[in-house]
Amino acid sequence: MPTLLIIHHTPSPALQAMFEAAASGARTDEIENVEVIVRPALTAGAADVLTSDGYLLGTPANIGYMSGALKHFFDGIYYPCLEATGRRPYGLYVHGASDTGGAVRAVESITTGLRWRQVRPPVCVTGPPSKADLEACWELGALLAAEISA
Repeated sequence: MPTLLIIHHTPSPALQAMFEAAASGARTDEIENVEVIVRPALTAGAADVLTSDGYLLGTPANIGYMSGALKHFFDGIYYPCLEATGRRPYGLYVHGASDTGGAVRAVESITTGLRWRQVRPPVCVTGPPSKADLEACWELGALLAAEISA
């Protein structure tokens, strides 16, 4: 069964709402036969990545960069997963107080090195997530699940 791995760092209520929306989309009843595994960024490892077919990443934008937790995740999986995971689909959602650009650029730089394939532009939110923002997170989760179920 295809597996979607959600790797997240969720330290705020805004990110919790975005995470829940994205996970709900990934688990929608409309898409069958996809296992969704959730791992906090500080505990996710290379074995999780190697046994998954797609990835949904969630991070705050901290001082113009992704969270240290997500960077720690990438540091641990980069070389063990470099050859084996190329072309696998991924998506990204980011929350920031005022800007998300640096965090997005950092994640995109690393995923480009891994040769992962972004399925749609990142969902970027500043301030409290709106209903439309949460719907975009839901759609991102559902899109990734559909991508790997095909």
